[in-house]
Amino acid sequence: MKITIRQKNNNEQDKISKIIDRVLTQVFGEQATHLIYKYLESNYSLKRNEASAKIDVFAKGLEEFLRSGAYVIERKILDDIYSTYGLLHRLETERTQKEHDFAGQMKLLMQKT
Repeated sequence: MKITIRQKNNNEQDKISKIIDRVLTQVFGEQATHLIYKYLESNYSLKRNEASAKIDVFAKGLEEFLRSGAYVIERKILDDIYSTYGLLHRLETERTQKEHDFAGQMKLLMQKT
């Protein structure tokens, strides 16, 4: 059975979406996580399982919802993804032009996985 590039990308996106979901649940609990996803769906048409596929939208919505608190959550998500994939922690060396660019770093990570 041959696995296509599209299937591999979908599997990786599912895995990353699950990590995002796990971090949100660990930090906020199930009820608050549900509220965050409800906010993202009603304001950004972003469903729970689409977070990694639409990382720019997810990051924008999360930052709008949590304000400065989003930075801590985004950092935890990145740390968990690096850890899950056994990658060296390269946040400082792979920074894009912005001081903090979660979506950009997530795109770099997804290219490496």
